[in-house]
Amino acid sequence: MKNIKIALDGHSSCGKSTLAKQLAAHYGFLFIDTGAMYRAVTLYALKNGIVSFDDKIDEDKLRESMGKIEIAFKRVDNQNHTLLNGEDVEKEIRQLEVSKRVSKISAIAFVREKLVDFQRRISENSSVVMDGRDIGTVVFPNAEVKFFVTANADVRAERRYKELLEKGEKVDFEQIKQSVITRDKLDSEREVSPLRKADDAIVLDNSFMTREEQFEFAKNIIDKVLK
Repeated sequence: MKNIKIALDGHSSCGKSTLAKQLAAHYGFLFIDTGAMYRAVTLYALKNGIVSFDDKIDEDKLRESMGKIEIAFKRVDNQNHTLLNGEDVEKEIRQLEVSKRVSKISAIAFVREKLVDFQRRISENSSVVMDGRDIGTVVFPNAEVKFFVTANADVRAERRYKELLEKGEKVDFEQIKQSVITRDKLDSEREVSPLRKADDAIVLDNSFMTREEQFEFAKNIIDKVLK
């Protein structure tokens, strides 16, 4: 069987990565969390004074730094963890300070160019499940299966709020909801690879679905393609 590409695009905090991990584990495909890559670059920028806490970005310094940023993944207790220059930063990249700034970093053309090239290279010889914002439109426009995953903003904010509380973080629901809405706007309106549904993508609105229900929805579609 030839290598299969399954693309999941969609809004922030809609469960794309959760679904992608489930599908990858079920089919034995490689899972690649592209959002984690952009979060890692954002974390690097925060730690190195490239992006300030008032959101000003030194693009010249960031461009110079892209050659110094190495991103990799490893499995820890059966979970994917993101490595930034050899350091496990999985917890740090999920913090709100990173979430609030990742869309602006992601909108920079040379950042996307480097990471899209990396995503394609590590997927060359494998069947892959990849989630992000531009997988079905830019990274793998010829993917065999494409989903556009979404849910309403209140539901997504509530999910993110509960997730951060469970991790012991002090968070404010309204702040998280505003972050979700702002990211939607930035992701959809950026000039480079904006978030949009590919013409041949299947919409998966999981506002009122359980994880098991959305998995079965996606699995049924993929099984038909694989046959």
